[in-house]
Amino acid sequence: LLPNYSVFDEQRYFAAAIEDGPLFVVAGIRVGVTICEDAWSETGPILSQAAGGAELIVNLNASPYYAGRVAEREVMLASRAVEAGVPIVYTNLIGGQDELVFDGSSMIVDENGTLIARAAQFSEELLVADLQVPTGADRRDVERPETTPLAEIVVSSESIGAGSTAKPHIHPLLSPTHEVFEALVLGTRDYVRKNGFSEVVIGLSGGIDSSIVAAIAVEALGADRVHGVLMPSRWSSPGSLTDAAALADALGIKTRTIPIEAAHAAFESLLTDSFADHLPDLTEENLQARVRGTLLMALSNKFGWMVLTTGNKSEMATGYSTLYGDMAGGFAVIKDVAKMLVFELCRDLNTRTGREVIPSNVIAKPPSAELRPDQKDEDSLPPYAILDRVIEAYVERDLSLGEIEAAGFDRAVIEQVIRLVDRSEYKRRQSPPGVRVTPKAFGKDRRLPITNRWYG
Repeated sequence: LLPNYSVFDEQRYFAAAIEDGPLFVVAGIRVGVTICEDAWSETGPILSQAAGGAELIVNLNASPYYAGRVAEREVMLASRAVEAGVPIVYTNLIGGQDELVFDGSSMIVDENGTLIARAAQFSEELLVADLQVPTGADRRDVERPETTPLAEIVVSSESIGAGSTAKPHIHPLLSPTHEVFEALVLGTRDYVRKNGFSEVVIGLSGGIDSSIVAAIAVEALGADRVHGVLMPSRWSSPGSLTDAAALADALGIKTRTIPIEAAHAAFESLLTDSFADHLPDLTEENLQARVRGTLLMALSNKFGWMVLTTGNKSEMATGYSTLYGDMAGGFAVIKDVAKMLVFELCRDLNTRTGREVIPSNVIAKPPSAELRPDQKDEDSLPPYAILDRVIEAYVERDLSLGEIEAAGFDRAVIEQVIRLVDRSEYKRRQSPPGVRVTPKAFGKDRRLPITNRWYG
C-alpha cells in the first residue's frame, strides 16, 4: 500500500504491488514482510499474508515522528496482530531527513496484541526477544480471508530453539516534553551534519526562543560547535544582554558582541530622502532585524557556520517575523513548536538537568522583539495561551471559524488569527525547513497557495 497524504508522496515515485509477495522461511518459521503503510490497513497485506501461511510478520518502517506517535503505533499494531493472529515485529528508522525525524521505537507485539519488547526512542538499539511463534495447529483461530498458500523462499528450515533466557526489554517512553526536545536535537544534528556543516551560529537576544535553540544546538553538536552572537540595538534592554550572557555561560558556548546601531543608523540615513514626509513605522523596526540577519549570514559565509533561526510556530503561523531578518538562515529548529511549548521545554530542561540552563529571568519575562520602546509581543498578538490553542484548532485540526467559536473562543480573536495565518503563507514559503513535531506542520503537511483570494 502507498500512502499519499500528509508528508507522504509515495504514489509519485512508486507503484504498489498487485499481489502479495512470497513468504520467507527462516528457522522453519514462515515470515511475511510488509512495509510501513501496509500495517495501517485493516484489510491490507498483514491479514492476507497471515491467511496465506505467514506465522510471523515483519513490518519495515521509515515512520516520521510527531508528539504521541508511539502510542498510536502501539494501538494499531495490537489491532493488526489480533486480527491476523500472528506476532508482528515493527522496525523503524532512526535519524533526521529535512523536516522529518524518524524516532526508532521499534517494537514487538505477540499474536494477542500484547507489547513484549520496545526499543529506545531517538537512538539506535539492537532489540532482542525470544518468541514462541504459534505454528500449525497451535495458531489461534481467527477469521481470515480465504486464499491459496503463498509461495515460499526457504532461507533456513531448521529450528534454532531458544536463543536467550533474557526477558524482552520494554524501554520506557520519555515524558511528552522530553520527547519533543530529543526530536529537535536529533533533527538538528542530522540536518547540520548531513548537509556538510559542523558548526552553527545563533543570534542570542536574551529571549526564550533563542535560548532554547542554543540549548538544543549544544545538545546536538557540542558546545564547542555553537557560536552565539549578541547584536544589541538602541532598544535592547540591559537585562536582555545579561540574560544572553548568562545563557552562554550556562551552556559553555563562545559569544561575540556586534552592536547594530551604526549599521541601522547608516540605513536610516541612506533612506532619509526616500522616506521624507513619512513617519517611522514597522519599516524601521524591520531594518534592525535585517541588519542582524545580514551579520549572521556574513559570519556564515566567512566561517562556514550554518545559521540557526529562532522563530517558533506561533510566529510562523501569524507572520510575526521579518523576511530576510530573523527568518534568514539555514534551519529553523523550533519552527513547529508553539510558544507555550517553548516555555515547557525550557522548564523541563532545567528540571531534568537540575540547574538553570535557561536563566529563570528568561522564562519569567514577557516576550518582546525589542524593536521599539517598551514593546511586548502581546501588543500585536493575542496572549500566547489563547493564540496557540486557536492555531492548533485552525491549522492542525482544520476546524472552521464556527467550530472554534463553539469551543469557547472569542470570535474577534479567531478572525484575527485566521486572517494572520492566511495572509502569511508567502512568508512561510521563504522560511528555512524545521523539525516537524506536530501532526500537521507548515510545509508538506499543509499545502495551500500563496495567492488565495480574489481582490475585486
